[in-house]
Amino acid sequence: LKLCEEWPVEETKRHRDLGAHLRQRVAQAFREGENTQVADPETCDRMYESLVRIHTNFYKNKYPRLKDTSFTGVTVEDCKMILATDVLKQMEDMKKGTWKKLRERFSAKKAEEDLK
Repeated sequence: LKLCEEWPVEETKRHRDLGAHLRQRVAQAFREGENTQVADPETCDRMYESLVRIHTNFYKNKYPRLKDTSFTGVTVEDCKMILATDVLKQMEDMKKGTWKKLRERFSAKKAEEDLK
């Protein structure tokens, strides 16, 4: 539970955030709180240790990089911006054809009018 509390939630990645997913999985696995009986404690401990290493940037610190960019030259901040849910949705909308955009726009308006 302490690890879940410390794990940051990225608001830019709605429905795709690792921290939110972990909280959901822990809540499912430990419904009874501290009274929950773990079927395989060794596997549970290994998973926990792996998550701790991810959370503490163990491998990032163990194997430091010379530069904070990839072979494309894109920085970490640029990657975070590109992977944000809103930006991905905008890119998906840009891929749609004109007719599909119009059809979706008018079908949404018709649905709103039907609700009134």
